[in-house]
Amino acid sequence: MSFDLFKAALLGVVEGLTEFLPVSSTGHLLMLERFFGFDDDAFGKTFVVLIQLGAILAILSVYFGKLWAIALGMFSNPAARRFVLGVLIAFLPAALIGAVGHSFIKSVLFNVWIVCFTLIAGGAILLWVDQLELKPSYHDATEFSLPMYLTIGIFQCFAMIPGVSRSGATIVSAMLLGADKRSAAEFSFYLAMPTMAGAFAYDLYKNYDQMTSNNVMLVAVGFICSFFAGIFVVKTFLGYVSHHGFRLFAWWRVIIGCLGLIGLAIGW
Repeated sequence: MSFDLFKAALLGVVEGLTEFLPVSSTGHLLMLERFFGFDDDAFGKTFVVLIQLGAILAILSVYFGKLWAIALGMFSNPAARRFVLGVLIAFLPAALIGAVGHSFIKSVLFNVWIVCFTLIAGGAILLWVDQLELKPSYHDATEFSLPMYLTIGIFQCFAMIPGVSRSGATIVSAMLLGADKRSAAEFSFYLAMPTMAGAFAYDLYKNYDQMTSNNVMLVAVGFICSFFAGIFVVKTFLGYVSHHGFRLFAWWRVIIGCLGLIGLAIGW
C-alpha cells in the first residue's frame, strides 16, 4: 500500500506539472504507469483522468478573480458574454468526440507506442511553429473571433490521441490563427477548465464501480499532489513562454519520446 501511495503521489505531481504545458500529461502518465507496473490494474487508466481534478481546482483557484469578473460581466458586458460563448464553442467538438469515442480512445489509443511517436511529432511541430516569424493580431485571449474559437476547439480534438497534448494543440492552432504566445497559452488555460471537468465527470460516471476505499485514498493523494504542482505551473508558465517561447517543451517532447521508443525496443 505504501508503494501504491508513492506511485499515486508521483503520478499526481507529473499530472500537475504537465497538464498545462504543451507536453501531454496523459502521455507522460501512461509512460510512468508502464514503468511502475500501475497499468496492470484496470483502475490505473481511470486514475489518470480522476487526478485531473487537482489540476482543475489549481487553475480555478489561480484564475478565480478573472473568472468571477467574467461571470459578473455576463449580465452587463457583451464582451464577457461573447467570451463565455467562445469558450463553449471551443469546448463542444472535444465534448462530442470524447463522448462518442470514449471506449475506443481508452482501449486503443492509450498505447505507449502511440504516445512516443506523437510526442516526437508534436515536438517537431512545436519547434516549427515557435520559429515562425508570425505577426500576431490577437494579444488578449478574451478577444479572439468566434470562428477562431471554433477552429481551436476542432484542433483540440487531436489531443484525444495521448501524446498530442491538449494545451499543445490549442496553443499551436491559436498561434497559427493570429494569437501571440501569451494569449495562446492563456486561452489553453480557459479551455482546459470545461474540457478537463467534462472528462473527469464522464470518466467518473463510467467507472464509479471501481472506486473502492483503497482507490479513493490513491486518488486523494494524487489529487493533492496534482493541485499544488498545477498551481506552480499556472503561476509561472505564461511569464516563461512570453520571454522564451516553447523551444524547451518541444525538445523535452522529442527527448522523452525517443527515450520511450528505446525503452520499448529493449523490452522495457
